[in-house]
Amino acid sequence: MLWRTVGLIVMMLVALATAKARADDCPGNPNALGTSRVMTIDPREFPRIGMVQYTRSLPLEDKEVVLTFDDGPLPPYTNRVLDALAEHCVKANYFLVGRMARGYPELARRILAEGHTIGTHSENHLLGFDRAPLDAVKSEIEQGIVSVTRVVGKNSAATSFFRIPGFLRRHEVEVYLQSRYMTTWSADLVADDWRHISASEVVRRAIARLDEKGKGILLLHDIQPATALALPELLRELKTRGYRIVQVVPGKGEMSVPVAATPAPMPAEAAPVDVAAISVAAPAPTEITVVKPMAALPAAAADSLARGEDIAVAPARPFTSGSRPSRNMPSPDKFVTTEPGGWPPTISVPVPRAGGIGVSSRAGVSQTPDGRFQER
Repeated sequence: MLWRTVGLIVMMLVALATAKARADDCPGNPNALGTSRVMTIDPREFPRIGMVQYTRSLPLEDKEVVLTFDDGPLPPYTNRVLDALAEHCVKANYFLVGRMARGYPELARRILAEGHTIGTHSENHLLGFDRAPLDAVKSEIEQGIVSVTRVVGKNSAATSFFRIPGFLRRHEVEVYLQSRYMTTWSADLVADDWRHISASEVVRRAIARLDEKGKGILLLHDIQPATALALPELLRELKTRGYRIVQVVPGKGEMSVPVAATPAPMPAEAAPVDVAAISVAAPAPTEITVVKPMAALPAAAADSLARGEDIAVAPARPFTSGSRPSRNMPSPDKFVTTEPGGWPPTISVPVPRAGGIGVSSRAGVSQTPDGRFQER
């Protein structure tokens, strides 16, 4: 009993010291959530992650959360999201649409300059990865990488981390991404922020699902007004409930191939990976954890991860209805897309110098001429 009491006291002191260190690392905000640690993964060993669709995710500790943002950048919403993250010294993972990055290059570069990880999300957010001709899908992937890297440089995760628009997965596409030594990101939980819900409902759903799962990769969208409104409260609630933020970066030793290069052929047998035996250091402020595979799993489990045999024959579509989307490329000079989840009505926002149009879903907000907005 005495040793158990001593152990509990030590754990409490460590937690208090960690919280104090995170606050000290965020000047001006003693109640900041902060970033607990940075996890480095090798895309060759983590080809697909996210329990929404796959059988494996990141080896997170309990109460650890990876914040991810899709579809941007788009002012003023991305600006407000970045402001909230900066206030709490939180680092996130972004998946940028290529044409949006070209349309708002200063905003894309701000994401990188403030220390966030930048992956890619295709060139035009094509909602057809599951059925479009494979060459067209490959072009969307490669052009998105080209657009983002031309804006933020190649010293980013743009050539290593990718998220499929609408999660419309397909075996051949995921095999191609793996051949390019890219990690395909799904998610562990969602906040439904692309639907027509209020900011408070975004927070409620995110927290309820996190409390149920205990940890995970959270999908959000920085082009959504409701998300920009919700994020400050979401970060405060995460802090109150004892959650810790993890940022994910690609490993230094990943085997990248040149953009638009012919992918290397897939090996007949992939090396086994023991995800269960991966060791991750205890959380610490700004700690960098390199995740590497260790001993072998049973052959069936290794093959499932390394060769993509966990992909369903009939791919799941968690963010879509049975409806067919409208064509999202009506002409070469327009970028008109619709959001997953039944493809609700959208409003178009001009994208300067990109030769196209970015899109943000209407989410029950009013916006003043100077870009300020508030929930109705």
